[in-house]
Amino acid sequence: MTTKEKAVQAIQGLPDDASIENAMERLLLLAKIDRGLEQADAGQTIPHSQVKERMAKWLK
Repeated sequence: MTTKEKAVQAIQGLPDDASIENAMERLLLLAKIDRGLEQADAGQTIPHSQVKERMAKWLK
């Protein structure tokens, strides 16, 4: 599926009363998910222990 097709599908999935802001938020979320999946496929991840350390700082 092309990027354009993904965008159209995402927008079509919104409720009829969705705002432009809702559509933009949906597209941004999907773009970030795609980028994260590409990074994971490329091996650009961090170890679980490092994630736990970062989360511990946020949850204080």
